[in-house]
Amino acid sequence: MQDICNQDVLIYRYFPDGSKNIQDCKPFNNKITSLNKIECFNSMYVFCHDQEPIDLSFFPKLSASELPNIPFNVYRWWANNWINRYDKIILVHSEQNSKEVLWFQNNGSIPVYWWSHAVIAIDWFRYAKVDPTLQNISTKKQDFLIYNRAWQGTREYRLKFAEMLVSNGLNDHCRMRFNPVDGCHYSDHQFQNSLLKISNIKLEEYYQLNESHSDASADYCALDYLETQIEVVLETLFDDQRLHLTEKTIRPIACGHPFIIVGPMGSLKYLKQYGFKTFDSLIDESYDTIVDPVARLQSIVSLMKSIHNLNNQEKQNLYQKMKVIAEYNKTRFFSDEFFSCVVEEFTQNFNHAAEQMKQHQTGAYFNLLMKKYPDLSMFGGVSASEMDQINKIFQSNSKTCD
Repeated sequence: MQDICNQDVLIYRYFPDGSKNIQDCKPFNNKITSLNKIECFNSMYVFCHDQEPIDLSFFPKLSASELPNIPFNVYRWWANNWINRYDKIILVHSEQNSKEVLWFQNNGSIPVYWWSHAVIAIDWFRYAKVDPTLQNISTKKQDFLIYNRAWQGTREYRLKFAEMLVSNGLNDHCRMRFNPVDGCHYSDHQFQNSLLKISNIKLEEYYQLNESHSDASADYCALDYLETQIEVVLETLFDDQRLHLTEKTIRPIACGHPFIIVGPMGSLKYLKQYGFKTFDSLIDESYDTIVDPVARLQSIVSLMKSIHNLNNQEKQNLYQKMKVIAEYNKTRFFSDEFFSCVVEEFTQNFNHAAEQMKQHQTGAYFNLLMKKYPDLSMFGGVSASEMDQINKIFQSNSKTCD
């Protein structure tokens, strides 16, 4: 991203990877520490919130009262980038149809969407492209492969799904483990959506214990794919209006495996926009169009049950036809054309945002700070010579800098 931007930018990203806490939003490299105030003043600030979905509850509750009539931005506040000619910041994200992104857009950000997980997964699952183990013929021992580790927050639907599998007699036909504790025991979990609340508090009796770590989704187990027919992907988001597909969806694609996506409505349509094929010619994928989350879960479980109830020959025929589509998707995913498609989408969106940034470079935040705190000592300080240069910048571009 640093190389592709081709702009004078200062990039902040979350580290360690996957964090949502703004305290972990740090400069991408040490470049920022070596820049003088003038270089910082002239640079666009870019904040990458492109691996995890945006959760506004993780951000401090701040007031714009100290900066009247200027859109307030929590990232600007955190990075202390008031000494800057640009009135907005760029927010790089990975979610579509997002009210959270709109909130940032209304509060001093110019959003840039790209499917960051696609690029991440090309690296994480690169060995799957050539892994000979995945080409082996193995007896299919179970119908479905399901990875189910965490169930807090946006993942609480996974408890309801696990309960539905048990009540429909499908749990024995799924390669799925279950973690009864995720911060608390699931029987003590306070559901955000009461419709997803479960009554079965003995789920651990039906599943083996899941002891996987949080970085498990950055890898794959070839044996799991050799011994199962279809992966049922439990995405990060489900009961949500946003589209945010992660490496969880990409993993079966990289491994050439058929899949069903338990994600937000429109997830399959999202995949098709990037040139992938789904399995609507072979199975009922109408679940992707169902708004109600519980009804969507029920539809997916009904689909799984109908597949399980096929006789062995029917299952084999279905799997072979699905496998043809899965191999097409794998080839597509590892192709240069797909990588270029994702990168070009980012490039176009970023360049468009950069042009918008140039329409908002009045230095309004800096001017306001100068009026309130003339010495700027609490903001890192600006020397007299640096102030001289900054004033010249304003004067040389009076059309855009006030």
